[in-house]
Amino acid sequence: MTFSEERLNKVREIVARYPEGKQKSALLPVLHLAQDANGGWLSAEAMDYVAGLLQLTSIEVYEVATFYSMYNLKPVGRYVFEVCQTGPCMLRGSDDIIAYIKETLNIGVGETTADGLFTLKLVECLGACGYAPMMQMGPIYKEHLTKEKVDAIIAECRANAVQNN
Repeated sequence: MTFSEERLNKVREIVARYPEGKQKSALLPVLHLAQDANGGWLSAEAMDYVAGLLQLTSIEVYEVATFYSMYNLKPVGRYVFEVCQTGPCMLRGSDDIIAYIKETLNIGVGETTADGLFTLKLVECLGACGYAPMMQMGPIYKEHLTKEKVDAIIAECRANAVQNN
């Protein structure tokens, strides 16, 4: 993996935000750049590349990438359903929503549909407990989920996928 000159310039801009010798502070945003450049996931090669760019050891990058749920360590679908599985969401029925998504899309947690459109992930608190049960799709929160809302989200994603192909 290598970044385009445009992405390398972005890395330089990000690193410049931090004091000399503190380039590790740039790791999170640079991992996002690598994930975007690598089709939505971080391969070992991509993480090693980031380590080289930031003059870090590979393990320093792996530790961060494996800790945060926002990084995908294997290929994912076009739409990633990150369903909150912490207490408040569970009390409001997220376990039922998770089961419904699994059944509707015929996938398990961490799996992607055969058509490559959907991946189901379970994540820890997304900080929207008052809107439980909820999930995140990229930067967008989907709140007060019901089976009907899940059906509408899936239908909207499928329609968008058809329009954008």
